Amino acid sequence: MESTAASAAGSSAVLAGRGQPAGPGGACVFVKPDGAQKLGHVGWGFRITGTDTWEYGAVENPTNSLYTPPGGDIGAWHARGTYERMLGDMSRDALPRALGSARAGGTPVPGGRSAHPYSRYRCTSSSTSDVRAARAMIRTVEGRGFLVGVDPGTGELTSRDCLDATYDVLRAYRTEDLTPAPRLYVPNVWVETLVTWSDARLTPG
Repeated sequence: MESTAASAAGSSAVLAGRGQPAGPGGACVFVKPDGAQKLGHVGWGFRITGTDTWEYGAVENPTNSLYTPPGGDIGAWHARGTYERMLGDMSRDALPRALGSARAGGTPVPGGRSAHPYSRYRCTSSSTSDVRAARAMIRTVEGRGFLVGVDPGTGELTSRDCLDATYDVLRAYRTEDLTPAPRLYVPNVWVETLVTWSDARLTPG
């Protein structure tokens, strides 16, 4: 486990240096407010403790299907880079346009800007972090399929969507001030509960 002592800034969204959370840990949520029929779409990022390197990604669900079985292609991707690269990749929606092409190497494939780019992001410092657990959760969410509705296997009304992926990864990271995200919750509503996090526009860079 990679964990750290509390910084002077605590878990507030105090920013330092080039705008990233003061550290040593940190997390970000990236938002497409008009995604998913205006319910919102989110992706995640977390800081490799005590460094200027971040890991980030999302479950894009490009087919807009309400159900994709485990192991199916749900447009999941992740990457690693500096804080500036993370913001740049997310702002340009530089995602694997050819589905699955980023999985092995973990690097987004630059593509044309989407009609619904990530245009907002919220970040926070965190005095606790667990990079190993977060990486394990990335593997879990990338392989568990996509669902919004009734699970054909259990008959349960539940979800395994972009918000669940984002929340589960950041929870595994042990992000402080991460508010709960119940299954089937609306991403745009959840984002507004991150009241102690910074809040900024994301423009292509």
